[in-house]
Amino acid sequence: MQALILAGGAGTRLRPLTNTVPKPVLPLAGRPHIAYVIDWLGRHGVDDVVIASGHLAGGVREALKPTEGPRIRYAEEPDARGTAGAIRFAEDMLDERFLVINGDVLCDLDLTALVEQHRSTGAIATIALYPVDDPSAYGLVRRDPDGAITDFLEKPDPAEIDTDEINAGAYLLEREILERIPPDREVSIEREVFPPLVGEGLYGRRLEGYWIDIGTPDRYRQANWDILEGAVETSLSDRLDPGGRLIDPGVEVGDAVIEPPVLIEAGVVLSPGTKIGPRAVLGENCVISQRARITASVLLPGCGVGADAVLDQAVLAAGVEVASGARLEPGSTIGEGELVEAAPA
Repeated sequence: MQALILAGGAGTRLRPLTNTVPKPVLPLAGRPHIAYVIDWLGRHGVDDVVIASGHLAGGVREALKPTEGPRIRYAEEPDARGTAGAIRFAEDMLDERFLVINGDVLCDLDLTALVEQHRSTGAIATIALYPVDDPSAYGLVRRDPDGAITDFLEKPDPAEIDTDEINAGAYLLEREILERIPPDREVSIEREVFPPLVGEGLYGRRLEGYWIDIGTPDRYRQANWDILEGAVETSLSDRLDPGGRLIDPGVEVGDAVIEPPVLIEAGVVLSPGTKIGPRAVLGENCVISQRARITASVLLPGCGVGADAVLDQAVLAAGVEVASGARLEPGSTIGEGELVEAAPA
């Protein structure tokens, strides 16, 4: 089985993190996000992965070192092609039937069930559908009991909501669908390709499980906590202790207070009196000074946090320095190499 991962977007909602790091390889609990996607695909029989990359494409290649698992190839777009344009651009690398996965999503949905329904219905395309409590911010997908899609409704009013199923960003497509995508321009599969296929072999399959779009800082942080707390099936699960704690053996904890769930990577320095967690990720070689407090925050590698600084619900890109006594407002997202000063007394 083959899968194409759409990983070419600029990640504008995650700026400034994505000014220097492509969104697909932003670390989640210490691993590039796209590595979790590839693991998930491998669990469902995918042995050939094509990554459609664009923005900071070299960073995607660099982050994905050769490992055991599916074969990985790249289709680097010369300009923005959209969700369908990227598929058409990669056509020379695609099989007669292939999965397409939105690279913004972390999930553990049952792709095997999607494939089985696609085969049984003879569909030209099958969309993974996911139930959400409040679908008003998403596009609803309506379908018949047999799965045939009948309608799409973008950002519905409350009175229009008659289903809880949204497009989960995972599709199984037959190669003939490429003929429906204009070449050499930006094309949206959601707006330009799927709607005309209603009544022509377009199906949906409801899939239960875990699903999150990591495209905002709040959801990016939440995805980290969900990995540490075991809400989503990942390869990290077996390495965490029952409380959701993983501390590199070389890190000296001393009298630091550690409240799980927490991930502390190699080379981290914890000074006396620090309090880490609950819900904290400290990337490699971060240095945390005396009495600093870090909760509900993600620090990418090489950050420094000064004495008595307080971080809550923050995301720090690599190499950020937080001055002694500084306090970051909840929701703060700081770009690579920035200095956060303490407020004047």
